[in-house]
Amino acid sequence: MTLGALAVPTYDDPRIVVPAPAAGAGNWAGAASAVLVDGTIWLTYRVRRPVDEGRGVSVVVARSDDGERFTTVAEVHRDAFGCESFERPVLVPVPGVGWRLYLSCATPGSKHWWVDSLTAPTPEDLPAGERRVVLPGDETVAVKDPVVTYGPDGWEMWLCCHPLAEPGHEDRMTTRLLRSADGLDWTDLGEVLAGRPGEWDARGARVTTVLPSVAGGPLTVLYDGRPDAASNWFETTGLATWDGSRLVASAGPPIASPHGDGAWRYASAVPLPDGRTRFYVEAARADGAHDLVTLVR
Repeated sequence: MTLGALAVPTYDDPRIVVPAPAAGAGNWAGAASAVLVDGTIWLTYRVRRPVDEGRGVSVVVARSDDGERFTTVAEVHRDAFGCESFERPVLVPVPGVGWRLYLSCATPGSKHWWVDSLTAPTPEDLPAGERRVVLPGDETVAVKDPVVTYGPDGWEMWLCCHPLAEPGHEDRMTTRLLRSADGLDWTDLGEVLAGRPGEWDARGARVTTVLPSVAGGPLTVLYDGRPDAASNWFETTGLATWDGSRLVASAGPPIASPHGDGAWRYASAVPLPDGRTRFYVEAARADGAHDLVTLVR
């Protein structure tokens, strides 16, 4: 599947990068983000167990020279943050400082989430890095799963938000756009993507990665969506394009895994020097577990 000259990660012989921690539903490796720096791909992902075994128990930081075989360099455990679960982390280099790890943290005993951070000179130092809450959320909204980029115009974040005002419907999600001068203090520019009634993404839409730009083309993202509350955790992936004020979803069915619950979510795109893109995706397998897989397009 392509959008013009834009490659996207359909399920076609992906390679497993990190297998699920065990067999069966609820055992997931994924929710990853990745970045290429000086020939090395740096990857961060969360390890999740079933609900009765603790949910998102840790976040791993790893490195690779080929994008497929990774060596773990650091690991952060949820107990250090007093949170009930981790979800998607983001690892980014910080000019003049080192590295920053953004963490999605669940408040114990609630549906609330917040975004925390660790900053350190090297990825290996991150577990003992300087901690700072980046986005606390509040009693009306849970915030998690950021997509963070840094460029000539500063920092940009696509943030997943879950409304909390209506009990039993906290799984709904939208995406908001934020900007920052330092990656720590953020200005919210408003909602830019939401689910579409009657479509495969009716229950919510969460930006997961910004795709490499095509000359003359608009900004395009991959995003997760689901049709109903029962599909929570089993999101599939679609395309959306920036129209100057918000993201507009592309027509057509989503990209899904042909196995298990169909989850094909949390896609992350890494532009390669040869013009191709390496993708990392959390993909369902037949037994209900999710592996972290990679493919190049």
